[in-house]
Amino acid sequence: MKLEEYQTSSTDKYYTETYRPQFHFTPESNWMNDPNGMVYFEGEYHLFYQYHPYDTIWGPMHWGHAVSKDLIHWEHLPIALSPDENGAIFSGSAVVDWNDSTGFFNGGSGLVAIFTHADQYSNSERPRQRQSLAYSNDKGRTWNMYKGNPILSDISITDFRDPKVFWHENTKMWVMILAAGNHVRIYTSHDLKTWNFASEFGSDTGSQAGVWECPDLFELPVDGKNENKKWVMIVSIGNDAAYAEGSRTQYFIGDFDGSTFTNENSKETVHWLDLGRDNYAGVTWSDVPAEDGRRLFIGWMSNWKYANETPTKVWRSAMTLPRELNLVTTIDGVRISQTPITELETLRKENTKFENILINENVANVLSNIKGKAFELRAEFELETASVFGFKVRMSNDEKTIIGYNVTEKKLFIDRQNSGETSFNPFFACKHEAILEPKNNRIKMQIFVDWSSVEVFANNGELVMTDLIFPDCNSQGLELFAVDGNVHLTSLDFYDLKSCWCKK
Repeated sequence: MKLEEYQTSSTDKYYTETYRPQFHFTPESNWMNDPNGMVYFEGEYHLFYQYHPYDTIWGPMHWGHAVSKDLIHWEHLPIALSPDENGAIFSGSAVVDWNDSTGFFNGGSGLVAIFTHADQYSNSERPRQRQSLAYSNDKGRTWNMYKGNPILSDISITDFRDPKVFWHENTKMWVMILAAGNHVRIYTSHDLKTWNFASEFGSDTGSQAGVWECPDLFELPVDGKNENKKWVMIVSIGNDAAYAEGSRTQYFIGDFDGSTFTNENSKETVHWLDLGRDNYAGVTWSDVPAEDGRRLFIGWMSNWKYANETPTKVWRSAMTLPRELNLVTTIDGVRISQTPITELETLRKENTKFENILINENVANVLSNIKGKAFELRAEFELETASVFGFKVRMSNDEKTIIGYNVTEKKLFIDRQNSGETSFNPFFACKHEAILEPKNNRIKMQIFVDWSSVEVFANNGELVMTDLIFPDCNSQGLELFAVDGNVHLTSLDFYDLKSCWCKK
């Protein structure tokens, strides 16, 4: 259904099922996982995704497809890639072949998808994963499988998947970074068809708490200074039964010369992209125009611990909010910061504002008259004597999700133990936390709450937590609280948010 069709529809039931996110991307129906093939071309952001069109649990993978002009409002398109004689369609990427290096476009330009074909070896149950190409001459509406598929395979590696391809300007080469079990491999090509092994990275580095998946590699300026750039490698880590956190995403910072990535930190150093439970397999958009200049990211908002069990009907799984990635200098060194894209501001309704309020246990809840299921909070606090402070959201007599800051321990936390429906998996109900140093004795929080999620961007995105929640639709209360003393609320802005799927 196209955007203009459902905006003028006489029904208001579209995208209003229980738990259905109102400003996050979800498929109209059935199963979705990893974002794939994200690319910008001729005024459109493309989002492909792992898709099972016949069930709400993981199954034979296709590439679902949607496009957007603003990363907020999406038009669903037909399935782009379906299983064929080479196997199911696992994760991958897409690029604009501007100079027709493939020869697919008669001297013009077009979209090329690079993805993993997945099947089994003959007379064996051993999985087989090989890389393949498809191309489109009509802005991604229809796709042609390359007759030379598969283009890259390695019989010695079972987990050999998720190619992310980009153009490396200094060497005038295409580069592919590919997950290979407990490490990544890097290949180079002149034409996207023939690939040469360049290097590998990571078999003894970072977190090895699960198979490596969905890598990405890109360059960013530090603190916005183009004269000081570093390369960032993102790698997701699959679920391992030994770890309560489940699937999550790490990153490395260093240098890349077109063939080899050099990590600037020790092999033991682990940087987590998101300290919540539900941001996995995220990668960035290709070919975002230079005049825009942003490195745009989106992740799958779930966790393999319970992804097949979440209590939704009709559809299952959502994407995170799109985010801008930057490198910033912190007291611990250079780190990734994540900020919600500014286009989200177009969903804001009226602003309810509070300023210069002392919060403690003897002060009535200043948010008592505000209800919300889908909203944004922006708050800044100055620390005083309180040991803990924060928000309770999607609250009722029986339910609440707590987003707070422990002053004594200098930790931001999300507690979803009583957030609503949690019984579907023993790992879901939990509290988790991460170190967050105050800045000038202050803590900033930007919080997005949707019908089944919370996303917290603290201190301008230096720390991010993303969590699913499944509250009752009537749990809409908010509370601002402080424990064992005072905290000074310097400012708070509350915005009720419109649905991106229909007019409200």
